[in-house]
Amino acid sequence: MEPPQDVFGRTFVEVMSEKYSPENFPVRRGPGIGVVVVPITCPQGSPMKDRLNLPSILVLTGCGINRAGDQAEIAAFCAHVIELDLSHNKLQDWQEISKIVSNTPNLEFLNLSSNPLGGMTLEPRWAECFSRVRRLVFNNTQVSWDTLLLLTRETTELEELFLCLNEYSSVSASSMACPSLRLLHITDNSLKDWAEVRKFGSMFPSLDTLIMANNNLASIEDSKDILLRLFPKLRSINLHNSGLNRWEDIEKLNFFPRLEEVRLQGIPLLQTYTNTEQRSLMVAQLPSISLLNGSVVTDSEREDAERFFIRYHLDYPEEELPYRYHSLVTKYGKLEPLAEIDLRPRCRAEVEVHCEEKVEQLSIRLDQTVAELKKQLTTVVQLSTSSMRIYYIDKCSAFGPEEMKYNTRALHSYSIQDGDEILVVPKTKLKAGVQLPK
Repeated sequence: MEPPQDVFGRTFVEVMSEKYSPENFPVRRGPGIGVVVVPITCPQGSPMKDRLNLPSILVLTGCGINRAGDQAEIAAFCAHVIELDLSHNKLQDWQEISKIVSNTPNLEFLNLSSNPLGGMTLEPRWAECFSRVRRLVFNNTQVSWDTLLLLTRETTELEELFLCLNEYSSVSASSMACPSLRLLHITDNSLKDWAEVRKFGSMFPSLDTLIMANNNLASIEDSKDILLRLFPKLRSINLHNSGLNRWEDIEKLNFFPRLEEVRLQGIPLLQTYTNTEQRSLMVAQLPSISLLNGSVVTDSEREDAERFFIRYHLDYPEEELPYRYHSLVTKYGKLEPLAEIDLRPRCRAEVEVHCEEKVEQLSIRLDQTVAELKKQLTTVVQLSTSSMRIYYIDKCSAFGPEEMKYNTRALHSYSIQDGDEILVVPKTKLKAGVQLPK
């Protein structure tokens, strides 16, 4: 729905009344589709209709909303609403936002992405109405970290927090933890120092999933003892396109006691490795994970990766060997390098060409046909292709010569090896009853 050109913006009530009126949003049957809301009273001159066909999930994106409107009307119509998407509007006054939230008593999800919230002050009395919300989305809002700390203190049931594209380079710690938060999505910011990430551990002690792709995090600086306590419940971490460039940083992920899933693509450390080497080395370095970059790590893949890891480091000086190498050698022993076997089909073979009393060494292409070989032999035995018959003699076979009589057959199908023989017999000799060698 395109908002009208209103330099003063529009109210939440106006936009909701217009979009969900019976003319624009006919009632639809079926569980969860929506309900017909008929207010008990409507103030004179209210933009609200006699009724609205309101679903429990309201999507009012890009409608030019900058204020709430009449709170009584919001309360009359939004008692059943559980999700509210107000992204890409013009909301910047926290008091107006709190009017909407406080009159939506069952609200669990609120998306305020791309509203201009930077520099706006949230007073504690306005923050109290967020206490029931479980998921908050503030992507591309430049909302201040102090405002977020106030919200996390008041939002006692908050489980998911989305803070992407807010240009955060540092965060401030809170004196009060938010023990309910399970997921923090803070991609596309400017976090470089692990000291900032460390604060998330104390602020969100129950964090299950940390998604911080596209932050230029340089390293993981804490010791094993600190990391064991920092994220005690962290199950999944996403560090795509971070600045990690040392294997020591990857090893430190093992100190998160419950970590099962890791996403680590696009980091400088892996740029010099092939895709196969990247995955094998990562799987071997992270023995407890079950998902790497979205793919399940099977038991057989893990064993192959760990054996590959040992062989990959065989030529490293002792002082450069990673700690993981020694533990894997204890598990598998010091493995020998794999024999390199070239499984590509042979391209050429060196054969002996026998024609009557004449013997010559000849290099032949194995991708050519019998007809093409005959053309090559014409200059060797001084016979035309129509006046010769050729036979293949396998030097390792007990069988006699095999006539190569199908002109379109490829030579590699005979499994010709170096040292085998090609026997050329003039057709005139065959007519005279010449015996072929056995």
